[in-house]
Amino acid sequence: MIKRLYQLKNRKVNIIGIENCFKSSVLLPLIDHNGQTCVLFEVRANQLRRQPGEICFPGGQVESTDSSAVQTAIRETSEELGLAPEDIEVIAPLDLLVTPCNTIIYPFLCRINNHTQIALNTDEVEEVFYVPLDYLYSTSPLIHKLSFQLNFANDFPFDLIPQGKNYNWREGTYPVYFYFYQKYIIWGMTARILHHFLFLTRDIRTINPNANPIQSF
Repeated sequence: MIKRLYQLKNRKVNIIGIENCFKSSVLLPLIDHNGQTCVLFEVRANQLRRQPGEICFPGGQVESTDSSAVQTAIRETSEELGLAPEDIEVIAPLDLLVTPCNTIIYPFLCRINNHTQIALNTDEVEEVFYVPLDYLYSTSPLIHKLSFQLNFANDFPFDLIPQGKNYNWREGTYPVYFYFYQKYIIWGMTARILHHFLFLTRDIRTINPNANPIQSF
């Protein structure tokens, strides 16, 4: 039996309970705009059932027919922005975002090579706007923390655990970031992915006045 278990040696690590999570994939898109490297954001259409009018990155739900999470992000972005897949250059994966609400988001950093060709799918996207990367690096977000506590069903078997109802349960906190730009408020999961990206890349920027704006990132 032990020898058979060695078949697990090269298995790909996953997340326990992932089959019960809502999975989506997004792109954090960089573009050249007015001589600056900018991040593209979407404003969700007001007629959408989920999160109408909110600011997000392009992307959507991972479907069983998608070959990978990055393919999901490219497919959804192409549908939302009217771009061909070859207009989207994926640079690198960012860290997974796992929320307390059984949601997993796969973010990817990308470059949109020809954003002037964007043709919005107005069923999903109200508008797009661009925020200069230099502005984001120099801006501190407003940060608040949410606390999560456990709620127990009436029939929870406290008698099966040490100390019963007096067990010292851990309580969790979840940071919520708010970035402000002109009339826009970027918050929630989008802001958390943005904050991770800014933290990850702040120290690897290079200064080259002769470089293309994206390349100087």
